[in-house]
Amino acid sequence: MAQQADLRKKISVSGTAETEVTPDIIYLSISLKEYFKDNNNKKRVEITELENQLYNAVLKAGIPKENLMVNNISSYNYATEKKKNPDFLASKQYRLKVSDLNKWNQLIASIDAKGLAYTNIESYDYSKIEDLKKELKIKALQTAKEKATYMVEAIGEKLAGVIDIQEVNNEYFPQPIYRATTMMAKADMGSDMNAAPELDFKKIKLSYIMNTVFEIR
Repeated sequence: MAQQADLRKKISVSGTAETEVTPDIIYLSISLKEYFKDNNNKKRVEITELENQLYNAVLKAGIPKENLMVNNISSYNYATEKKKNPDFLASKQYRLKVSDLNKWNQLIASIDAKGLAYTNIESYDYSKIEDLKKELKIKALQTAKEKATYMVEAIGEKLAGVIDIQEVNNEYFPQPIYRATTMMAKADMGSDMNAAPELDFKKIKLSYIMNTVFEIR
């Protein structure tokens, strides 16, 4: 059957709303590894000692202990591995949830740098991001309607109801960038490890466009 042509008078407009927010949920990856204090491989710094340092540093920074989780263990049985290979060095990986990167610097400065294999940021988010998305979409839609209204009234017409709405989003989560060399490299060079690595942490950008079609009376 033939389709009927849509003879309604229409206007198509777009409304935009955007904002930037600082992440307040940050997941950090921390890897600890045993090491020998001497060249004869006799004086070992045990993984339990390094783990206690990390745990105490977390509490000292005011971070709930529940925010620290074990991600991975290099060997499920350290005793067996060490019997097979006296030079075996155990390692553990942890995942830490923080809300403030200033606490990150404080925490890293409290851990033995030679026992710190690596650190990095796994992911991050904003705790009220869903509410923020809703607000932006509403604002973009209101902007579109306001634009359509004054454009139609400029030619002596009136705006009727909306016919179509299409959402376009542009969420940008930039990757944080370290502005310092690796922790282990500094330790090997014998430099001062009290200075924690700096982070260039950019904001989350949310941008929404509402493409709308309104009927003209």
